[in-house]
Amino acid sequence: MRGGRNTNCAQTTEGLGAPVSGQPARMQQVQHTVQTHGYGLARKHTYDWVVLILLAAVVVVLHYAPPFNRFVGKDMMTDIRYPVKPSTVPAWAVPVISMLCPVLVFIALYVARRDVYDLHHATLGVIFAVLITAAFTDVIKNAVGRPRPDFFWRCFPDGRPVYDQVTGGVICHGEKGFLTDGRKSFPSGHTSWSFAGLGFLSLYLSGKIKAFDRKGHVAKLCIVILPLLLASLVGISRIDNYRHHWEDVFVGGLIGYIMAVLCYLHFFPPPYHHQGWGPYAYFHMLEELEAGNSNNAQNQQSAGQHHIGLTGQHHNGRSRNDLESGSV
Repeated sequence: MRGGRNTNCAQTTEGLGAPVSGQPARMQQVQHTVQTHGYGLARKHTYDWVVLILLAAVVVVLHYAPPFNRFVGKDMMTDIRYPVKPSTVPAWAVPVISMLCPVLVFIALYVARRDVYDLHHATLGVIFAVLITAAFTDVIKNAVGRPRPDFFWRCFPDGRPVYDQVTGGVICHGEKGFLTDGRKSFPSGHTSWSFAGLGFLSLYLSGKIKAFDRKGHVAKLCIVILPLLLASLVGISRIDNYRHHWEDVFVGGLIGYIMAVLCYLHFFPPPYHHQGWGPYAYFHMLEELEAGNSNNAQNQQSAGQHHIGLTGQHHNGRSRNDLESGSV
């Protein structure tokens, strides 16, 4: 029966798709589609999606929460008197860049590989990374209340400053909502969102193409760096538009990338790991499948031995009866 067990184990990897670059042939990808396993996988992670929805609601509340009303005096106007300019990257484009673009890449790889485990965990991971980053960023924004570089013109849109005669603090007469947003400079939300989503995508791609397989392929490294370059350009645009100081952008990018790494490693092995091309859940599924095949083989072996024993007993009993009757 040992040969039968090997056959069952071979069936574990039979019918697998083409291996990803650097993926061992013996660990080719088992095809599990949205139609066959999507509902069960989503149901298994129901609580994760509920937490994600609650986290999104928290982000919305924090976005509209008033920031700390930090003292701004006449002597501080030198660094916050830059002109008001439109944003090169508008606010609506940030979720597109940080979440939608990575998810489109995940879907494209799903179409090629048919691995719903990879699609689900990558999507869940990148959304969590961005939302956790957004909540973290907004909490700090509201707690610090740092004025933006264009705060002067938000405070005095007519260019006529008014200061308190005792404290020297500003007495603003600008539009309230625009002025409130002017006290949310540190850290940069555009930058933190971008580095969270695109940083996650960079790690995801590095695992898929085995960028750190120690073979020195420069083209792979270029693919890994490209999302980080795009996130950096988003951060630079915030400085160019006088919406943030350079410290805001630096810290925002740091927060976003740290969250991306934490969330990625929660669902995937490190990119340099030999199993870095797939999520943990995929390998757990393989282990359960192989364990099930092993148990089936053992059950079949036990059933065969039991059948042989019963046949032998029946044959012995028949021979004894024949002897007693004188037939033999």
